[in-house]
Order: sequence, then C-alpha cells, then structure tokens
Amino acid sequence: MRKLSLLMFGALVGVGATVAINHGKELVSGTAYAAGSAETYRQLNLFGDVFERVRADYVEAPDDSKLIEAAINGMLSSLDPHSSYMSPKNFKDMQVQTRGEFGGLGIEVTMEDNLVKVVTPIDDTPAARAGVRSGDFIVKLDGEAVQGLTLNQAVDKMRGPVNTPITLTLKREGVADPLEIKIVRDVIRIRAVRFRPEGEIGYLRITQFNEQTFDNLKEGIDKLKSQIGSDKIKGYVLDLRNNPGGLLDQSISVSDAFLEKGEIVSTRGRHAEETMRQNARAGDLTNGKPIIVLVNGGSASASEIVAGALQDHRRATVVGTRSFGKGSVQTIIPLGQNGALRLTTARYYTPSGRSIQAKGIDPDIEVVQDTPEQLKGKDATQGEAALKGHLQNKEGGEERGGSQAYVPPDQKDDKALNYAFDLLRGIKVNSAFPPSPSKVVVPN
Repeated sequence: MRKLSLLMFGALVGVGATVAINHGKELVSGTAYAAGSAETYRQLNLFGDVFERVRADYVEAPDDSKLIEAAINGMLSSLDPHSSYMSPKNFKDMQVQTRGEFGGLGIEVTMEDNLVKVVTPIDDTPAARAGVRSGDFIVKLDGEAVQGLTLNQAVDKMRGPVNTPITLTLKREGVADPLEIKIVRDVIRIRAVRFRPEGEIGYLRITQFNEQTFDNLKEGIDKLKSQIGSDKIKGYVLDLRNNPGGLLDQSISVSDAFLEKGEIVSTRGRHAEETMRQNARAGDLTNGKPIIVLVNGGSASASEIVAGALQDHRRATVVGTRSFGKGSVQTIIPLGQNGALRLTTARYYTPSGRSIQAKGIDPDIEVVQDTPEQLKGKDATQGEAALKGHLQNKEGGEERGGSQAYVPPDQKDDKALNYAFDLLRGIKVNSAFPPSPSKVVVPN
C-alpha cells in the first residue's frame, strides 16, 4: 500500500511491503547495466566491511539495529529534507496524525516547569466531561509521577485503547490538595477545521490536512449557512496560516469545494508518464461567494496547493505573507513490521503550471503583522529555500527563504484577518471578485 502525502513531519501506518525494481526504463545496454551493478555491489561490500569493523572494534558494543537505522537515515537525508525512514513507532504516530482520531482523553497539553499543563480540554470528550480544566497541572498518571517524562512520553501514556481507564492526579490553582480524576478513554477526533460566523462572514480555519479535513470543512460551511443564512453570507475567510500540510487527496478535495471546473494541481515525477493531473468537479459548496485565503510563512505543502489553485483560478484573493515554499510530494511506502519509507517522488505544480518549490505563494495583498518587541526577528520561518539539501526549482528564478509566520493571539491585533473581514464587508455579493491581480501592500 502506498499513500501520497505532503506532510512536513510525522509518519503513516500501513501493512505489507512492496519492493519495485525497474529493469527497463533507463537501460542503455546490458553492458552498461552490468557495469553499474558491479559498482553498486562494490559500494555495498564497502558498507558491509565498515559495518563489521564498527561492530568488532568500536570502543563500546554498538546496537546493530541503531547502526543500520542511522545508515538508512543518512542515505535518505542526503536526498532532500523530506525523505526519511520512519521507525515502527513514528510510522504509527503518523497514522494517528493523518487519520485524525485516536483512543485518548481529549485534552490539549503543553510542558511547563517539568509538568504537563492542560491548555484546554476538547469539548464533549472524556476529559471535559470529567471536569478537567484549562490551567490544570497533571502531576501523576496512574500514580506515576510525570516529572522526568518528556511531553511525548506523557502523551503516549494518556493515549490508549478505547474503554480503558486512567487516573489523573491534578494540581489546580486555588485548590490546596491534589485532585484525583478517573477517566475512561474514548475515541477522540481531532477537528481539522474550526469555524465561526463573523456577522455576515463565515470564518473557516484549517489547522491540518488529515482524513477528516474535507468532511469537517463541509460541515463547517453547512453550519455557517444555517447560522448566517445562505442568502445573507457575504463571503468566507479561509485561514491557512501556520498549517504545515498533510494529505494530498485532502488538499485536492478542499480546493474542489470552492471550484466548479478546471485543474487543481498536477504532479510530475521522474518519468514523463508519471505526470498526473487532478481536476475539479462541478459543485461549489459556497455557491460562488467571495473567498479570501490567509497564508503566511508557516503555510506549507497542502496549504500551498489550495492557495495556489484558488489564486490561479481567480477564485480567491490571497492575503498575508509569502508561504513556506514546499512544492514536493512524498510517497509513504510501508516496510512491513519495519516501519516505512517516506520518499520524495514528485514535484507539484499549480493550475497555471508554476512550481512553488523554494519560492512559495506570493499573496495578492501583503499584510505584515505588528509583532511584540520580544518576538521581533523571531517571527519568520526559514522557508524551504533555507533547508539544507532542498530540491531546486527547475523553472529557475529567485529562491527565497521564509516570511513572517506570527499570528496575534488576540483577534483585535490580527491585521490580516481584520483586513480580510473589512474587504468582504466592503464588496457587493454580485460584484467582480477578487480585485485586480496586482500586488497590494497594506501600509503599517
């Protein structure tokens, strides 16, 4: 089983292993093939000699499996920043991330003062129903002290099979004694899309592209129509800021939600016959209402596919700062019980045929946020172009690093979002949209 992914981080789980060896496409002659094979086997023998020497003579007895995994990672990391080997655990973690559901408690947590702090309990989950509150510190899990564990270790302990219990010992501000709360794990579904009405405007924020994203988006649009009234909605803001990407098929489905026809994206691999084009099907879920897409330096991969498709089709105005610039596709190749291989297998191109690799999506309207003094100089991402060993953009032209990725926590300070709302409030539903394609810079 293979799965196309645009993820920048994480892993996917599958079963079975497929090894494909091409015996025909690139052969010039049998002699050339034999010569190449001989050189390859010589290099493999060299690897075997080095491996055996390390096992025999290194100052301490090494772990064979760790040596091999490090060698595999070294080989893949020499290709580009997004090709890698995933251990069985990382592979499983990626499945959780991309599937968007897992057995757990339903709390968002962070690490503070070597303790796990509850950021917020997710609505209608076991943790919320049991009375866990934002700001609680988790000091013990089933009687075991949390201090000394990493955040990932603590999260692993809280996740588990559905219908199994766990006891949390909490320290709560204003309460002298620790609280013990027994919670039974349930299926937790990560909401990839959050939405709310803003007067006559529908706000949709996509945080990741997992298996739930399109369904969550459709649900959000339907509820916004019901809350605002289909005939009253002036438009939608689609917020893709700091969205690192995810599954290719979900980015296609999200783009298709706003398009009636035309190409969404094309992927081009090593060989010409591997080119694939994805086209929109009739049916715009928003009935042609104006769309503004928000992006910034943290918008990558699947986010850039959506922004690029809607921008090229003149279906939306893109507002914010230049996106990350990850224009490659990774194929997840399961390796049985040995994890999986994440291999870059294609570049993708927007409907107009442009590659955003190491360049990013330039917004139609650039809005730079005002950043707090302590964050100045730290509010930009590196961008794809700054990553060591990144794929070059075959179209040439200037490769550029990251751009601003700061999003103010308070909406009143969010210049890009408020500009989008003002723009939508100032247009008529039947007027031409988006405005002229020339780039506009909003003054500070």
